[in-house]
Amino acid sequence: MEFDSNRPIYLQICDSVCDRILGGELQPGGRIPSVRDYGGEIGVNPNTVMRSYEKLTDAGIIFNKRGIGYFIADNAREIVLEKQREAFIRNEVPQILKKMSLLGLSPEDIF
Repeated sequence: MEFDSNRPIYLQICDSVCDRILGGELQPGGRIPSVRDYGGEIGVNPNTVMRSYEKLTDAGIIFNKRGIGYFIADNAREIVLEKQREAFIRNEVPQILKKMSLLGLSPEDIF
């Protein structure tokens, strides 16, 4: 996994897990790698992976079965879709609309 130096690694790990959920690679009820295994696999400190897993757990995307591991929540896909749609509308759409205005483009020009 290649990391962007302008964004915290733990957030990039969260994004990667969410992308894998949306892409169907990770299914509801499926087990994800342990903190230690995943850290070794992507070359980061297990504490960084743990921080990511805690954020994903707090969001309801994954859950921990104590002593067994982390699993994808049944409604993870819906949660990820909702969060990513909100972020897109809040962060990216205003930038797109501004650029369109600067370029003199209307929605009709695009569609």
